[in-house]
Amino acid sequence: MCRITGFWDFNYRQNYSIKDCLVAMRDCLQHGGPDSAGAYYEPQKQLALGHRRLSILDLSAAGDQPLYLDQYVIVFNGEIYNFKAIKEQLIQVGARFQSDSDTEVILHAYKHWGLEMMHHFRGFFAIVVYDTMLKKLLLIRDRMGVKPLYWYFKDGLFLFASELKAFHQHPLFDKTINKDALSLYLQQGYIQQPHCIFKYAHKLQAGAYLSLDEDAQISIKSYWSVDNLYQQSPISQASEADLTEELEAVLSESFELRMVADVPVGTFLSGGIDSSLVTALLQKKQGRQLKTFTIGFEQEAYNEAHHAREVARHLKTDHTEFICTQQDFERVIPLLADMYDEPFGDSSAIPTYLVSEMAKDHVTVSLSADGGDELFGGYTKYEITQNFYPKIKKMPAWSRKTLQSLCSGIDPLWLERNSHRIPILKNYKNISNKFPKLLNALASENSLDFFNRASSYISQDDLRKLYPHYVPRFSTNTAPKNDQMISYWGMVDIQTYLEGDILTKVDRATMAVALEGRDPFLDHKIVEFSLKLSDHHKIRQQTTKYLLRKILYKYVPQKLIERPKQGFSIPVQQWLMHSLKDSLLALSSDQDFIQCFEFNSLELQQIIQNFLKQRQYINPHFIWFLYTLYQWYLRWIKK
Repeated sequence: MCRITGFWDFNYRQNYSIKDCLVAMRDCLQHGGPDSAGAYYEPQKQLALGHRRLSILDLSAAGDQPLYLDQYVIVFNGEIYNFKAIKEQLIQVGARFQSDSDTEVILHAYKHWGLEMMHHFRGFFAIVVYDTMLKKLLLIRDRMGVKPLYWYFKDGLFLFASELKAFHQHPLFDKTINKDALSLYLQQGYIQQPHCIFKYAHKLQAGAYLSLDEDAQISIKSYWSVDNLYQQSPISQASEADLTEELEAVLSESFELRMVADVPVGTFLSGGIDSSLVTALLQKKQGRQLKTFTIGFEQEAYNEAHHAREVARHLKTDHTEFICTQQDFERVIPLLADMYDEPFGDSSAIPTYLVSEMAKDHVTVSLSADGGDELFGGYTKYEITQNFYPKIKKMPAWSRKTLQSLCSGIDPLWLERNSHRIPILKNYKNISNKFPKLLNALASENSLDFFNRASSYISQDDLRKLYPHYVPRFSTNTAPKNDQMISYWGMVDIQTYLEGDILTKVDRATMAVALEGRDPFLDHKIVEFSLKLSDHHKIRQQTTKYLLRKILYKYVPQKLIERPKQGFSIPVQQWLMHSLKDSLLALSSDQDFIQCFEFNSLELQQIIQNFLKQRQYINPHFIWFLYTLYQWYLRWIKK
């Protein structure tokens, strides 16, 4: 696990030192690679590659980067878990190795197979290879987008980096705001691939590679796509018993691969289905106690630590628990804008950082359980879309408009207090958050439109009042299959929410403390298996993640797991209305901020006042999006 960066200035400008510039770009990423630093320069081409290392495999200097083989130079961030098996294959065809690192395996694989090597790799990675003979730069991102890889091109200057903060170190970096990216951020609190907050910067999409030649010609192609997999995967006709047995085998093998390391490894354990399953299957195979880590909260309404404690006790893991206080939150909030150097509005970044900080005292690698919800139907929004959209689809347009008009007068806060009296709503928590989304979704044209609207924190109409530039959250030419609607919405989330929010959150939080975070559910073998499943095997009679539960309950008593899904939530509304109130008032009157993002000044002020004085319901998460955007602006634009 490391951090990488570099540039190629095709205008050969001499008004800055390429060495000083590269060192500044590289070393601002030291938090993610504290163990060593390296650089490659080609001055006549104004090209430079930089690397910061967090040592996980082959801890000797032989694993340092950049690494060289014949005419190839590589800088690499990530892990190839099956590198030993690939290494044996390459030795059989004459390759000779000088180290025990997976980086050297990548170079030999590229020399032998070219880009076909990608189909041999199981892991997560951002790979950059420079061919010194052909004068060609190659950037590759892993299938699921676990590891970040940004690139930038303007006026003959090409930049790449693991984090945007490196770009700010280059004197020619243009910070013009990307209007599409800002629109997406305001809707969902993150910026999904390939967009970036800056106009001339981009995220290399998951499962894609970018090639750049000495004529400054850029080509981007896909080598793996969950979209294509969904289209091509037929539903398995195997029995439920056979599917369950096959799934457990695929999970066990993939999870075990994630234990490959020359340093201590542990797991994050929330006590939920996914993290409990990762822990259970790994503990079964380990010859020693697995180290597990849980974070809890002083406020009982947000605290799930006791659930994780019970699971850990049952599985007999070496368990560590940390209870967060208000002071812990107050310490972390000012760090967010630097840690997430692109606007990022997921408030669970705070506890994610705190649990990573705690785990780092004990291990260098920790496994999380991200991806289980997307792959196996764990989110409430899947069930809501499955239940509500067919009913809406049958309604005439005039009926929908009438219902929307009638419902628009209902106070969501009143609904929250009285939902237990309304049969159709009594099973849904936080209805004050969900009701406006469902109201907005009444205008949907198809199931994807419904899903997008139900996933947004502000309606299209309200967004346009504040910010005139609207872009849809997601569009695709892939049609949903009748018996695989859950997989379809999961496919959408994999390309948007998982990549843009969840994986970004975990990557930045773990790397901020030099902890490698691994995601065992995101092995492409598991993804491919999940896309063979029908809806019936994912959500059955309001039971989510049906097959995962069948496996888990072989190892953990059902009574320890069965409870409403809570998520990694924190008291955002309370903070915003009290300790962060002054910052909200400041952003609503900061004309430079308002002009930078082209907000409607009066609308912004009204939103903030309505929220603070509780004149009408405003989603507190949307207010948090504005707050974190303002903190990002102060750190990266106004400074």
